[in-house]
Amino acid sequence: MTGHVVLWIDVSRCAGAQRIFGLTTLERLRRSVVQHLPEARVILSGAAGLPSAWPGAQLDGNGGHAGARLARALQANGALVVLDGSAVIDPRLLRFLAQATSNLVARREVAGDAVVALRLASPEGMKIDEVASRLPDVARALEETGQASVVDEASFPAYIDKLRRVLPYWMYRVDEPAVRRDVERRLFLDNYKGSTDLLTAYVYPPLVWPAVRLCSVLRVHPNVVTVLSILLAFIAVPLFARGDWLAGFACAYVMSVLDSVDGKVARLTFTDSSIGNVLDHGLDLVHPPFWYWAWGQGLIAGGASPWIAEAAVALNVVYVLDRIVLGVARRRLGHALHSCRPLDEFVRSFIARRNITMTLMALAVAVGQGTAGLLLVTAWHVLTLAWHAWRTAWNGWLSPVRVA
Repeated sequence: MTGHVVLWIDVSRCAGAQRIFGLTTLERLRRSVVQHLPEARVILSGAAGLPSAWPGAQLDGNGGHAGARLARALQANGALVVLDGSAVIDPRLLRFLAQATSNLVARREVAGDAVVALRLASPEGMKIDEVASRLPDVARALEETGQASVVDEASFPAYIDKLRRVLPYWMYRVDEPAVRRDVERRLFLDNYKGSTDLLTAYVYPPLVWPAVRLCSVLRVHPNVVTVLSILLAFIAVPLFARGDWLAGFACAYVMSVLDSVDGKVARLTFTDSSIGNVLDHGLDLVHPPFWYWAWGQGLIAGGASPWIAEAAVALNVVYVLDRIVLGVARRRLGHALHSCRPLDEFVRSFIARRNITMTLMALAVAVGQGTAGLLLVTAWHVLTLAWHAWRTAWNGWLSPVRVA
């Protein structure tokens, strides 16, 4: 049971670790534990002279080699999850190790420097190398003597539903500024979804990256970014409706960029919340019909035939049906339709979703063909609905090879 796990964290090297997105490595680890193992008991070992920024943690100020300190803790507490407080550690790894029932070593090596995390399931018969000065040395001795096995990569739950991608567990050491910059960039890119649209994947990252860095340095909460996105999304509605296309699309594109910023800030700084998830995903679902209606009104205000309003209504009906189909697919498959197969991931990059449809409409308006643009968006949504319906039926019921 993960609720009774004891975390033993070596903090002897924390003073030399770089901050990641404005957070010390120990604070990142604390936030990870709060989210994934809130009932765990925590021991900070090698903490002499280190102020405790971890409420409720037990401080073990004894000095000496990491092996000797770990051996004493194992005898006193029984099973342990062993972590390096100076490393950046994948939060998913905490729960995985806590649930393990055997002695395991999770290892990652970069440029010959190893970072490890261990699960020591029982002190019985366990012999720790007490003269080992670092955790990687302790782990290597356990492996060589057959007391612990390396984590089987295939057994680790690497699929991340929110990101619709498979990502092996990661651990990094961040002792130098250059390494910190590289790790921050890797973590940023790892937080992109496995299947997304062309703008989000290729156009927005140079804008999102500095915005995420700025928000993390200034400690801007992601919910603040989400609220700003909501305001911009709905400010765009009356602008579109009166035919003020330049201002309307300016709000729309800034909102679209911020929609990529808030989730990444939340995940990279462990400040995500239930209300933030509701606001973010609710905005994605709710605002497109308002825009589509406003596009029709804006075209009429500019002299287009009134029947274009009916096209906008039809567009909204198709949009709602498409969302229903995607909901059926998730319920049937247990995950997003676009993460089923490479073909589904590929098509996700250009199907009728917000960033694609607003770009089609913006280009059409720019060349004076707004009515044709709205009809093109409607047709593209109809084709998208048909595609999603077919792929849902195929992946969910008809295919002889089911996707897990």
